[in-house]
Amino acid sequence: MSVHYRACNLCEASCGLEITVTDNVITGVRGDAADPISQGYVCPKGVAMQDLHNDPDRLKHPMRRTAAGWQQIGWGQALDEVAASLLRTKDKYGPNSIGFYLGNPITHGWGPILLIPQLLKALGTRQRYSAASVDQQPQHLLSYLLFGSPLLFPVPDIDRTDFLLVVGGNPVVSNGSIMTAPNIKKRLDRMRARGGRLVVVDPRRTPTARIADDHLPIRPGTDLYLLAAMVQVLFADGLVRPGRAAEYVDGIDAIETMVVGFTPAAVAPITGIDADHIRSLAHDFAAAPRAAIYARLGVCQTEYGTSAYWLIHVLNILTGRLDEVGGWMFAQPAFDLPFIGAKTTDLVGYDRWRSRIGNVPEVAAEFPSSVLAEEILTPGTDQIRAMVLVAGNPVLSVPGGHRMDEALADLEFCVSIDYYLNESNRHADIILPPTAVLERDEFDVVFPAVSVRNHVRWGPRVLQPAPDTKSDAEILTEILHRVDAAQLGPRRARALHAARRRFLPRGLVDAALRSGPWGVRSKAKLTLKKIKQHPHGLDLGPLQSVLPKRLMTKGKRITLNHPVIMADWPRVLAGFAVATTSRSADDLLLIGRRHLRSNNSWMHNSTRLVGGTNRCTLLMHPDDAARRHVAEDDMVVITTNAGSVEAPVEISDEMMPGVVSLPHGWGHGTRAGVGWRHAAATAGVSVNDITDASRFDPVSGNAAVTALPVAVVKAT
Repeated sequence: MSVHYRACNLCEASCGLEITVTDNVITGVRGDAADPISQGYVCPKGVAMQDLHNDPDRLKHPMRRTAAGWQQIGWGQALDEVAASLLRTKDKYGPNSIGFYLGNPITHGWGPILLIPQLLKALGTRQRYSAASVDQQPQHLLSYLLFGSPLLFPVPDIDRTDFLLVVGGNPVVSNGSIMTAPNIKKRLDRMRARGGRLVVVDPRRTPTARIADDHLPIRPGTDLYLLAAMVQVLFADGLVRPGRAAEYVDGIDAIETMVVGFTPAAVAPITGIDADHIRSLAHDFAAAPRAAIYARLGVCQTEYGTSAYWLIHVLNILTGRLDEVGGWMFAQPAFDLPFIGAKTTDLVGYDRWRSRIGNVPEVAAEFPSSVLAEEILTPGTDQIRAMVLVAGNPVLSVPGGHRMDEALADLEFCVSIDYYLNESNRHADIILPPTAVLERDEFDVVFPAVSVRNHVRWGPRVLQPAPDTKSDAEILTEILHRVDAAQLGPRRARALHAARRRFLPRGLVDAALRSGPWGVRSKAKLTLKKIKQHPHGLDLGPLQSVLPKRLMTKGKRITLNHPVIMADWPRVLAGFAVATTSRSADDLLLIGRRHLRSNNSWMHNSTRLVGGTNRCTLLMHPDDAARRHVAEDDMVVITTNAGSVEAPVEISDEMMPGVVSLPHGWGHGTRAGVGWRHAAATAGVSVNDITDASRFDPVSGNAAVTALPVAVVKAT
């Protein structure tokens, strides 16, 4: 028996794991008590890593779709066919006829993060789409506009704050989302034990709201008005005190005019939150010695996602929380992804080109996934005719699932890099399955950049991979080699291929560590060799003040009244003028929800994670259920302008009246041809079969899948 230490890759918390192995078989998984960040904490997902590794439905060899069904083929043949098909599509239709869709699991490994930009560049395509435009693109855009890099995210200094305001987020379940904070419930308990306060604004009494000091139910989609009213109170009551940020933040005075009409009295009937509560919340937040606001999907997934999330930054800045202990701070990752990404890729930018469908600006070199189906199905120049799917399942993840299903079936060629035969890549021509995460070395290049404490880990291989298998990095490198050979010639392609294999990943990681903020010019003097001497990870200490030095903007200044926001504000004011203040009892708004045992659709084939009661239910307030003569477990039809689905009702007063909730990522049994048997046999429907792809924030392109108007009737 051997014992190994790795970070979990199943959610953003990245908790440390202690894994026991006997004869190359996992015999136990538990939290690593010596991990300096997670300190032994592990959620059910981490324990289930062995299920995902041992899953009999996990693909291990390349598969090709034929008229007679799926056929196993060799790696050489599969990679040759993929490269040739992509190049043939490029030659026939142009480089932008090739699209990429990237699922969020790619963020847990160095390979796709570093190699996909190279493959995009080699093919010459701008058609990049990902799950980011379904839930977080406003945050990327604002990080670029305000701080100079779409990867430079501030996070609450949760371990030292006195007041945490959570708007439209549920970190107790997510363990932080774009805020890596293992065992966040314990961190919040510690905050409250030292006299701190937790306030949650959410239409549902979530697990986070249940432990809060105050829970303010809000009508979905109106967070913008609440936040603007809080800013208005700060100006009206003389509470604007930006502190040290005033030295490098421009445009503060311009904000007062922008929010003058958003008084607590004006927004109260729209948000459902009493004016006195709004006013006292603003005062309490401003008065707290150390405070921060954290927001996620409830703010981002709306038609005003960018302007709404901008107000999160505004509130943190106006009250002096930016870059201050216990406030809104920046991590200093040993592998400095925000800096490296800005210098080595085309991620830094906005509106440099626009989508063919909808004329939506790119954000960090990505188009919104909401337009992807139409980009495939609409004839014309730059119509997508080939797709590369990497660890993604857009049929279940992107608004307009039925249309996406139709679009993928219409492609001339599709290749998928994925463990499973899922609802999306069942349309692929070739599936290239990578080795499991424990069968390869890994280094987290993403989540230390949004951690609530500075740290670094190297993840050595735990299990020996099966013969004739390849990691995701090897797959991408081999495709790149073939594309290079066809376009640059064999000699130059061989040189590039040899350099990649020699330098990636260890050479690049070591070089980045040496030149990073904790590298050879610092007291820590980190190198890869030094990090490997700490199998549990290396604690680099609490977050530190880094501004304005870390800013990547011109002159290292923050333009708070950025022209992009100013240009969107007339739309905000127009929406405010017509916002509904009185609602019929028949009106319902749909929101999503997340479970601790799930993250996305690819986890639903684990019996350990998906078992027992059906979690894909429609949560409904008792008053709304009674009005519709619906009882517990009754089947109901949920209808939007995009379609209908049926689901059982779960009646609960944790829901705000007028609001219902259905989780995303389900519906595996509603489409034929999938290869994950347990998932397909599990009850549930896909909420994205009824979401509207035409609803999105026009500034960032982020999907507006929350606050979706729905009708609910008892199924006959």
